[in-house]
Amino acid sequence: MEVDSGAKVREGLSTVTRGTLFLLIATLCLIGLNFVSRVLVVRSISDADWNAFSFGLTLATLLSAFGTLGLPNAVARQIPYATSDAERRTIVRATLLIGCGAAIGASVLLYVFAPTIGTALASPPITVALEFFPIALGSSIVATMIVSVFQGFEDVTPNAVFLQIVSPALYVAFLLVALVAPPKGISYPDALIAYASANAVTLGLVVAYMWRRLPRRLPVGPRAPEALGRLLRFAAPLFVVSVMTSITGYGDTLVLGIYHESEIGAYSNALTLARLIQVGISASSFIFLPVAAKFLRQDDARSIRVTYATVTKWMILVSLPLFALFFFLPGASLAFVYGPSYATVVLPLQIVVVGAFLTTMLGPSTTAQVAYGQTRLLAYNAVAAGVTDLALSFALVPAYGYVGAAVAWATANVAFFGMSLGELYYLSDLHPFQRDFLVPLVATAIPVGIALALVPYRLNGVLLVLIGLGIAALFVLLVLATRSVDDGDRLLLEAIERIVGRPLPWLRRLGRYAMRRG
Repeated sequence: MEVDSGAKVREGLSTVTRGTLFLLIATLCLIGLNFVSRVLVVRSISDADWNAFSFGLTLATLLSAFGTLGLPNAVARQIPYATSDAERRTIVRATLLIGCGAAIGASVLLYVFAPTIGTALASPPITVALEFFPIALGSSIVATMIVSVFQGFEDVTPNAVFLQIVSPALYVAFLLVALVAPPKGISYPDALIAYASANAVTLGLVVAYMWRRLPRRLPVGPRAPEALGRLLRFAAPLFVVSVMTSITGYGDTLVLGIYHESEIGAYSNALTLARLIQVGISASSFIFLPVAAKFLRQDDARSIRVTYATVTKWMILVSLPLFALFFFLPGASLAFVYGPSYATVVLPLQIVVVGAFLTTMLGPSTTAQVAYGQTRLLAYNAVAAGVTDLALSFALVPAYGYVGAAVAWATANVAFFGMSLGELYYLSDLHPFQRDFLVPLVATAIPVGIALALVPYRLNGVLLVLIGLGIAALFVLLVLATRSVDDGDRLLLEAIERIVGRPLPWLRRLGRYAMRRG
């Protein structure tokens, strides 16, 4: 039984590792392409237009949570949890039909109410933005639905390739066309048209991928109508989760736009850096969900616990270096990414990166609750976090601007993930806080924090990158030096060997040395 469990963990870790690495590479491309597009737009349009663009994008992102109706996570969980292809066919067909209807409805509503919103905020640029964003909104909803179907089949390609690489690459390409084509230059409407066009073309490519690849994973056959009811019942609380997590993520930005519209652009820049810290855990969560659902169907709770702890531990390689740089060298980090004019937005960045790092330490707790079917508890948590974000935003933003928004965002997000992990520990004995995780984390964080606190802020981009890589290398060395290698790490190494197609004896020797006896 133990051998079989180890084999299943190894298989699960192999899937999670392969998918996470693919998504991390794609995310790096997304970061680079978004950086290029942001530089092109920010340096071409006025500050007022950039603030309006950021506000419109935030509102469209928030509305997409309504448009997806909680289905993406429900589909990604129910497809691997289903016991027959007939059930899976019903799930896929219903998802696509509902998704198309929801996309049309959300897009029409945003377009119709665009003038009203712009008038209420006394901002004509926002009205213009909200007349273009419905195209991107509808395209995003349908593409997300299709991606969730392939997520259920443990296929990250549509998400990694099309949403994280192709879409931002198209946006950059369209901006460059506007830049070089007569009359040469990127205007505010050009930026909006380019963004909407990139999303629409991406949707067409995702549909083409589905048309070609889905029959290979799910051949034509009979359906099981009863599966639709189970899907919708499972998705109902996840709809609440989707809406409230969007409020938790973007409600503070909207409140900031009401009281201090001129600060939205700078605050969105700080939030973008904070979300980079969550990239690793977000990538692993995407593929962890179907893998954990499959383990649950097989009644194998141990495999879920081992996979959860191992994934959380090694995603610190991504989050810890970024947190250290952004918190201890905020001015240098902002100047490196956005230019010297944004290097003064220091305190909001430090606040949000603390919140982001704490959420990564908790692991993919909200995703694990979806896998376990604890959707009602997750909905309660999401409501509490959303209310917290809005309450703190309205209390703090009028007086403190983007500093108050940062406090609201960090507090609400930590509360959301923290409540989920607490419930998982109580109900399923699931948590990442093992000795082999905490000891190397603390041993790395303390000396790094002291060293960076004493470093002058004037550092160039190359040094920042080298420091980040050095922090990641130090964490790995301290994992070995403190003998913090456990059975999950051994299985992860075997999974990596399967991915590369050959044994790695030198890593095995290091692992045997660093694994504690007994």
